Amino acid sequence: MRFLPQGRRPAVLRVPVNRVSAAQRFRGGGHSWTLTAQILLGSLSLLVLTVVLGGLLFTMISNQTLDRQYQLRALGIATTTAQMPEIRSALAAKDPQHVIEGLAREITAAAQPDYVVVTDRAGVRFSHPDPALIGQRLEEPVAVLDGETHVGFDPGSLGTSANAKAPVFGADGSVIGQVSVGIEETHVFSNQVQNIWLITGFSGLVLALGVGGSLLLSRRIKRVTFNLEPAEIASLLQEREALLHGIREAVLGLDDDGNITVINGEARRLLRIEEPALGKPVAELVPEGRLRDLLTGELPGADQVALTEDALLVVNRMPVSTAGRSIGSVITLRDRTEIEGLVRDLHSVRGLMEAMRALEHEYANRLHIVDGLLEMGEVDQARTFVSQVSTMSRSLGEGLRSRIAPPELAALLLAKITVAAEQDVQMSVTAESRLERPQVDQAELLTIVGNLLDNAVDALANTPRPRTVTVQFDDADGVFIAVRDNGPGVPADKIDQVVVDGYSTKDPRPGMRRGIGLALVSRIVHRAGGTLDVFPGPGGNFEVWLPANPHLAEKDRRAGDQDIGG
Repeated sequence: MRFLPQGRRPAVLRVPVNRVSAAQRFRGGGHSWTLTAQILLGSLSLLVLTVVLGGLLFTMISNQTLDRQYQLRALGIATTTAQMPEIRSALAAKDPQHVIEGLAREITAAAQPDYVVVTDRAGVRFSHPDPALIGQRLEEPVAVLDGETHVGFDPGSLGTSANAKAPVFGADGSVIGQVSVGIEETHVFSNQVQNIWLITGFSGLVLALGVGGSLLLSRRIKRVTFNLEPAEIASLLQEREALLHGIREAVLGLDDDGNITVINGEARRLLRIEEPALGKPVAELVPEGRLRDLLTGELPGADQVALTEDALLVVNRMPVSTAGRSIGSVITLRDRTEIEGLVRDLHSVRGLMEAMRALEHEYANRLHIVDGLLEMGEVDQARTFVSQVSTMSRSLGEGLRSRIAPPELAALLLAKITVAAEQDVQMSVTAESRLERPQVDQAELLTIVGNLLDNAVDALANTPRPRTVTVQFDDADGVFIAVRDNGPGVPADKIDQVVVDGYSTKDPRPGMRRGIGLALVSRIVHRAGGTLDVFPGPGGNFEVWLPANPHLAEKDRRAGDQDIGG
């Protein structure tokens, strides 16, 4: 990967490949299967299969068409003959003059059918190519007594033939006889053989053209691939894929137009790209936002932070040039979601430890006071002091639990109040706050409240006393959260920027990235379908509304029904 930025040496899965041994995989029986031979063999196999299937299909359709044509031809002759007045009058009079036989010979000579057989409705023949059968009955029943014409193949006395039968109607409209016309199958078969020879000749021409086209195609492919054989191309591709996908980091290569030229699996996972990406602009595949601006180079800088729906990414973009000419850029992305979460958890634990240490000092001082009062014999005064301390500690926790039902949230608020007091910030939950059974995701609720309180306490650093933070809750319609402080607040011209990934007006903490808390809150609120309102200063004012989750609401309803039933 010659495009990787200098100084960065990611781990690479090195797979040694022997091109000679790889090429030997394409050998069999002592002969080398070259690219030309493979293309020719593949094309011929496909063409032969296509031609054979096409020939069979065409032959079937052609045979059906010929059969139908001969049946219709016989039907036309039969219908015309049945409508002749001479045939109708002679058949009505039982043909005493033997007129029908002569007319049948004339029709056979003119229209070239193999036979024209006229019978009465009882099946007695009045004409037949074999004179010995005239006057005898048909072996099968008369088919046209229903007054309709019939076509098909008839295995009659002269052999199988394309046959049509037409009724002969008398003066009163009744069926008085039948005209049967047939064309022997040998005539149909001769025409079918002609079609088969035509198909065979056309198939041979197609195969010849296919061989020529395959040879021309193989020569062109050899020129494009610099005369490399498939084994050698496969070897090069294997080395490239092993190098690209063996890297733990996500790698994305762009040309000067911003089109993707290289992308590995980790980059697809982090950017959530499932469709084919090569050759497409990165701006088309990545949603609008800070991440896309970093990938396209609109936002410069190293180790830039971008927050997606489910990951915290660190983005680096390095331009690449060769011979003084720009050929694109290489982008690396690192998933810092878990690490950043651990850093924030560690920071919270440190804050709690400091708060506990302060409480330890405070309780040690109180114990010294109690000890001093007892030493002086002021037992009643000591008892009163202990009762006051106990009442203050218990009232804070009980006050939160009476208004904030979720124990996790109450514990979080109690811890934040303690940590804020250590930093000389007075944090309180408003008296009208109520949160009985919030029908929202508990983890998301804790994340939102924790980040808003942390930002409020940080905003009061280096501000004059008194420093106050108030929290308000309401679950009348969904969950409403309001966090306010008496600090400088958000400037009116910065309201739209405070929820953008990486934006912060504060100095970074060691080992922890700034500009993530409010961006994370904004993502969670947006994903839940709620709203986040930021009001301009003076004084910080952030209000969040989360709609009730219908699944949690149904779960709570069922739990309530069970309690009532119990």
